[in-house]
Amino acid sequence: MTQNKSEQAVLRAAAEVLSANPGASLAQVAEKAEVGRATLYRHFPSRKELIRALALESIREIEESTADIESRATSARHALQLILVAVAPLGERYNFLTREPELLDDPELSREVARQTGEMKELIEMAKAEGSVAADVPTAWVAAAFDALVYAAWDAVKAGSIARNDAGGLAFRTLMEGLSPRKEDSE
Repeated sequence: MTQNKSEQAVLRAAAEVLSANPGASLAQVAEKAEVGRATLYRHFPSRKELIRALALESIREIEESTADIESRATSARHALQLILVAVAPLGERYNFLTREPELLDDPELSREVARQTGEMKELIEMAKAEGSVAADVPTAWVAAAFDALVYAAWDAVKAGSIARNDAGGLAFRTLMEGLSPRKEDSE
């Protein structure tokens, strides 16, 4: 989907405004984007359409930020780490979307989420095959833990309790090692 400058400005402003205040009005978004409300409504006739566009934009950004991981990763474990490091900083912009229940009813978004989930489950199966993830832990549980850690990283960054640059590493450590002390820390 090709976007013009005013549409891009509205999406950037909406991500910023709505991440700070999910209940913000479209007038506040238009003001931040430095466009009139008529321009905003021309691109996004309703709040629902704007939220949907932001969700599709977040999927696109996740895809872009993880596109080269397969070629850079030395193992499935390394791929999981690279994904967490790449995706954790994006949450600052898109965390509010996790609280938009109407997105679950959108067929295109549901397909994209299902595709991403399927790819993640394939990667987890590869990590199990290489011995990085215990074979007896259900793949669905590992995927759910991965997603929960991404959201936890996003929330912690937004709350200011961890640095954006630390979020992915902490999420990866928690996924792969749990919360027990590192061996070198306990010796």
